[in-house]
Amino acid sequence: MIAIKTDEQLERMRAAGRITALARRAAADAVAPGVTTDEIDRIVRKTIEEAGAKPSFLGYGGFPASACISVNDEVIHGIPSRKRVLRTGDLVKIDVGAYIGGFHGDCACTVACGEVSDEARRLIEVTRQSFYEGIRFAREGYRVSDISAAVQAYVEKNGFSVVRAFVGHGVGRQLHESPEVPNFGRPGHGVRLQKGMTLAVEPMVNAGVWAVNVLPDGWTVKTRDGKLSAHYENTIAITDGDPEILTAIDGEVL
Repeated sequence: MIAIKTDEQLERMRAAGRITALARRAAADAVAPGVTTDEIDRIVRKTIEEAGAKPSFLGYGGFPASACISVNDEVIHGIPSRKRVLRTGDLVKIDVGAYIGGFHGDCACTVACGEVSDEARRLIEVTRQSFYEGIRFAREGYRVSDISAAVQAYVEKNGFSVVRAFVGHGVGRQLHESPEVPNFGRPGHGVRLQKGMTLAVEPMVNAGVWAVNVLPDGWTVKTRDGKLSAHYENTIAITDGDPEILTAIDGEVL
């Protein structure tokens, strides 16, 4: 069942989204050579808690941290560690969520640690832009797969691939709600979009093949061929016009 949010509920989701976006920005600003992923995780937790919210990920399904921090060929769900020290050239994926007022926000970005290769820089840019290509179709009357198809078409046109095993999702009172929002597929299929639906649209893009493996820790997802991956995500609301990005700070989106 898909939860359609009221105006009052959307206002609460804006509050959750803003805090989530603040945590994403703080984490992104902290990325530098010599910094550990655990240090970034602690910054995320502090930012969220000082705003009066709770980290959505902490304890979720047993996850041990406040942020998922994935490096290089790690796609998503990387567990922060004091032993993981960032180096120049790393691609750092930061995925955060905040819970306040009964609702969650969810967003992610990929940050270059110092100077990175031209391919890595282009991978970041294509992944971010694929999100915007997708949400051109996040409007009443379109279907979920219209978003999916637009993401896939843009990514593949640029020579990269989209992950199939993990997808975007509805978000609201629960961190993961219906419907699923894949980053691939044919247009014109799936749930029809309605005003008041709130979705986490999150392209996960690989430089090589789309296949991934989950590590023995049960969380960390890596590209099967060991090539780089990037991730970008925002929580959006379907309106009677253009979609609204809820994970924004005073209208600005990282």
